[in-house]
Amino acid sequence: MDEERARGGPPQWWRHGPPWWDRWDEGERAPRWPWRSTVALTVFVLVGSNFAAHGQEGERAGLDLFARVLLLVAGGLSLWRKRYPVAVMFGTAAAVMLYLGAGYPYGPVLFTVALACFSAIVAGHRWAAWAAMGTLWAGHVLVAHWLYQWLPPSGDSAASWGEEIVVATWVVAIAAVSELFRVRREQWVRERAERAEAARRRADEERLRIAQELHDVLAHSISVINVQAGVGLALLDSDPEQARTALTTIKDQSKEALGEVRQVLDTLRAPGAAPRTPAPGLDRLPELVEQAASAGLTVEVEGEPPRLAPGTDLAAFRIVQEALTNVVRHSGSRHARVRLAHDTDTLRLRIDDDGPATRADAGGGGNGLVGMRERAAALGGTIEAGPRPDGGFRVLAVLPMTASAAE
Repeated sequence: MDEERARGGPPQWWRHGPPWWDRWDEGERAPRWPWRSTVALTVFVLVGSNFAAHGQEGERAGLDLFARVLLLVAGGLSLWRKRYPVAVMFGTAAAVMLYLGAGYPYGPVLFTVALACFSAIVAGHRWAAWAAMGTLWAGHVLVAHWLYQWLPPSGDSAASWGEEIVVATWVVAIAAVSELFRVRREQWVRERAERAEAARRRADEERLRIAQELHDVLAHSISVINVQAGVGLALLDSDPEQARTALTTIKDQSKEALGEVRQVLDTLRAPGAAPRTPAPGLDRLPELVEQAASAGLTVEVEGEPPRLAPGTDLAAFRIVQEALTNVVRHSGSRHARVRLAHDTDTLRLRIDDDGPATRADAGGGGNGLVGMRERAAALGGTIEAGPRPDGGFRVLAVLPMTASAAE
């Protein structure tokens, strides 16, 4: 707030709503009876009118039982201002008109009209509020310049037009302030809706990111575990040593998968906290090649990974990981090639296998390719995946070298 004032701009609450705005908004969705404010206003009107009567003694009629009933009605009607703002507006204007027409002193009773007008305009009943205020002013003009001869106090004279201008200015000022608050209130409602929508969008994007991470981690690790489990079962009797190697690979791979899943879950438990371990990148490509080799897949790597922004580095690693996982799961080839090429602005990843496909969904189906495309699109890149003319399968990813605004 201090920074806003130093720049000469409006305070923060004026731009985004006062601190109590949430409570007000909840009250409008389920209107509650404003007992405390109504009692406070009514007491203020009754007590303040006594002081006003002493100050205007001889000029206006004294307060009697009828006057006090009108004051009580004008103040008490505000109890219904949130539920029936139009009825309260006209009822309060009528009670105040009777009060002033009977010659009772001016005073805090006018605050009841101001509150009723404010509530009606803020609730959206602008024309009703303007009509009631205009009727009140017209009635005051009628009483002050014509009916005063037959109304108390006796011997009263016509009011000056200067006083009428003051009253009209007072009426317009109340309505104008109410209109200003109504406009700001609508802006606050829109901004609250936009912030809530942005928060929901960020939550959806975070859920999608976590789902992609879990899919990439589990799909790769479980694929390797599945292959090694098959090897272990097949060689359990004939080659126990090779079976032991397969079980060791299963143990190591499951441990690594649990570690990465735990890291993702830690992000859920403590959003915004720094990760305990660095996110994987292309520097772990040799490790990925070793894991593929343990699943029976030989991987040749061409090119050196460049220095990348963290988001791009993670996306590139996951794309290669998912592509190799698809080769293990869906291709009959036991050989794959990973080629890395880059210039000053773009990284190109190409993953090829020689096929043939062992299933109809060669190259992977479902969430695998979808996740790769979403990762690339989030960075402003592209993914092309499909069968090669010679019968193999190719995944080609083009990613920006630096992080984009989408990341």
